[in-house]
Amino acid sequence: MAPAVVPSKQAEYNSTIRPVGAGAGPRVDPDQIPSVVTVRELNQKYYAAHMYPTMEKLCPPVATTEYCAVDQGSSNPKFGRLTLCSVPASADVLATTHLPLGLVLQPFAKLRPDEQEILLLDFGDNGPPRCNRCRAYINPFMQFADGGVKFICNMCQFANTVPGEYYSPVDASGRRIDRDQRPELNLGTVEFAVPKEYWKVMPEPMKYVFAIDVSADAVNKSLPHLTAQAIRRALYGPDGRLPEGCKVAIITYDRTLHFYNLNSKLSQAQMMVVTEVDEGFLPLMDGLFVDPEESRFIIEDLLDRLEVLFEDLKVPEPAFGAVLDVAFQALSATGGKVIVTLSALTTWGPGRLAFRDDPRQYHTEKEKGLFSAENIYYKKWGQKYAEAGIGLDLFVFPSTYVDLASVGMVSELSGGEIFFYPNFVPQRDGKRMIAEMSTVVNREVGYQGQLKVRCSNGLQVSAYYGNFYHSRPASDIDLGTIDEHKSIVIMFKYDGKLDAKLDAHFQSALLYTTKNGQRRIRCHNFVAGVTTQIKEVVKFCDEDALLAVMAKEAVQHMTSDLLKDIRAGINDKCVQILASYRKHGATTSTPGQLILPEALKELTVLLLSLLKTKALRGGNVNSDVRVFSMRLVKCMPLDDLSLYLYPRIFGLHNLQETDGYMDEVTGQFKMPMYVRASLSRFDEGGAYLIDNGQSCFLWIHRRANPNLLKDLFGPTVDKLEALDPYMNEFPEIDTPLSRQVRNIVTYLHDLRGAKALSIQIARQELDGAEYEVSAMMVEDRNNEAMNYVDYLCHVHKHIQLVNVN
Repeated sequence: MAPAVVPSKQAEYNSTIRPVGAGAGPRVDPDQIPSVVTVRELNQKYYAAHMYPTMEKLCPPVATTEYCAVDQGSSNPKFGRLTLCSVPASADVLATTHLPLGLVLQPFAKLRPDEQEILLLDFGDNGPPRCNRCRAYINPFMQFADGGVKFICNMCQFANTVPGEYYSPVDASGRRIDRDQRPELNLGTVEFAVPKEYWKVMPEPMKYVFAIDVSADAVNKSLPHLTAQAIRRALYGPDGRLPEGCKVAIITYDRTLHFYNLNSKLSQAQMMVVTEVDEGFLPLMDGLFVDPEESRFIIEDLLDRLEVLFEDLKVPEPAFGAVLDVAFQALSATGGKVIVTLSALTTWGPGRLAFRDDPRQYHTEKEKGLFSAENIYYKKWGQKYAEAGIGLDLFVFPSTYVDLASVGMVSELSGGEIFFYPNFVPQRDGKRMIAEMSTVVNREVGYQGQLKVRCSNGLQVSAYYGNFYHSRPASDIDLGTIDEHKSIVIMFKYDGKLDAKLDAHFQSALLYTTKNGQRRIRCHNFVAGVTTQIKEVVKFCDEDALLAVMAKEAVQHMTSDLLKDIRAGINDKCVQILASYRKHGATTSTPGQLILPEALKELTVLLLSLLKTKALRGGNVNSDVRVFSMRLVKCMPLDDLSLYLYPRIFGLHNLQETDGYMDEVTGQFKMPMYVRASLSRFDEGGAYLIDNGQSCFLWIHRRANPNLLKDLFGPTVDKLEALDPYMNEFPEIDTPLSRQVRNIVTYLHDLRGAKALSIQIARQELDGAEYEVSAMMVEDRNNEAMNYVDYLCHVHKHIQLVNVN
């Protein structure tokens, strides 16, 4: 299976680079070097008119592209992408390229309405057919022999006897007569209902525990009130309802723990207080978990009273460690989801922490200790949560340091997520927080998960990267929960050779429980050609998957290696990959030319962007901020990671008349032309939207036209100083520009993952947010790193040194 190239891809990039120190002026023309923006736009234009067929020998679309895939036997690339679409036949060939072989897996990726839905197949008490040797599940690439009596495993080539109830005759070509009626033999992704032997515990609909911080800092930031609004929206709002049978519990906490009896027969919720938090216990079980519909009156009444209950108490220290204990007691028998808010450093109760973010430790051997949990308490609870099938999502609102490395460990190990709101302002950030908590509750999620990945003979799994608990190197990974916005990287190594005449096969099997209490296995199958040619390997490398592997591997080492060594390792890897291509794959090679392979033209600027993330950049960065970025990168899906590294930017002052509306010919939403990530590309007097998938800034030049401001914000706003610095959305103004911009923002919001889109104003020379915007201009010199042109020259110089040696 030899891949082909999408027509929108450009040819191999060749440019003559002036040697370092040879004369003045730019060494290359910034307008002629590879552009992420150009590739994204060309790829989106192509897939606006074409579907992506998974078996038609095409490399996957660019990660940010909106496309429709047709499952022809190999899974939709939204679910998983290999770094190499043409797999080397041996370890020697792979080592020569310096490329990693890995799979970026997103098991619950959201599909478009026009794509094949995942079918649930039930094979009864015997379960689906499996290989007796490697235990791979039946899939489209297994061959039938001996008149249909045997099936040959595509992973290990073992000949298995077909179970009697699964037998079907075959035609002269060896194709089963009933193949077209068998989804598992036609589709790369299916789900199997599993018999009781696969049950960890008796499956039941998901249970949710909401644990709300009501300590002094939380009350001062209106968090009880905002969390109550978020819970109300999640349970009863427009985002949907929980599946039938799901139950919820509500706990509040400061130095003490407050439990609520929400029994529908009561007139109002009954509070029970536990003051001995070092040995926490559940004071009730009957009435703790309730059906949100049956007890709606009681729940909503409690939510209405939540802020009033604690507004005069303002106890200063939240006992977060105790919450972990009692939430586990509540869910240990069934598994489920815990959603917690936290506003301050945990200095009370079990797992108490001390302030340890010392800037004097930055850039020293001690700094990496700041990225690991100080107290083993949190790692132990993370392991327990994962093994019990419980996931924890943590919403953090720090005024100062909260030791995110420690308190966030439970979320990391249990497959949960951290939502981080530094410098939280309720009137600006409250709406975003409410939307994100509602998304967490209502998105697709599985719990009590176990993941197993199998591959062809000659390969084996060598490592995993992501948010999960992995007790032993060779074991499956435990996932307390996994949702549609999480990805996991699986790395492979060789324990033999692959046959170049056969394809390489990969299968992931995720055993999990659905929100409505069904135990299932979700299977994804991926296939790639095998080659002995180095040029073929590099030519059909998936740049987005490669970037994800390198990014997740880099942040994985933050707890063990110095940041400067990690950055040097990224630079070295970039040089090695490109030097290898120059030596083994380039069509022409002269000393003054920078040669980038077609598939990896944007690799240098994307790796430069990785070096400038808050996790890895130089300079003094608060350790909580670094840890949040580190854990974000570890679990991000490809599309989110691509935007996080290189944001989408476009001007609002120069929109075309058709921007912000559906194209009548193609039926596609018309977005404005994107701008490269450099302030030098911004027009004087312009206004720009900068969206990296996590934050969205509206940058406005200090000399913005008053008419532009009036069209966007209303007739009373004719200068920057008149804008509300805490605004988080565009007002509804009856102007063509306002309608266009609001349509665009709505469209971008619909593309978002877990993070809600909230606008933050960055007025030039007025708002502190301007610093964040400058840091997102990855093609400029900033964050103690080079600009794009200088970095290209730096890489080229070292490539020349490698080839000379």
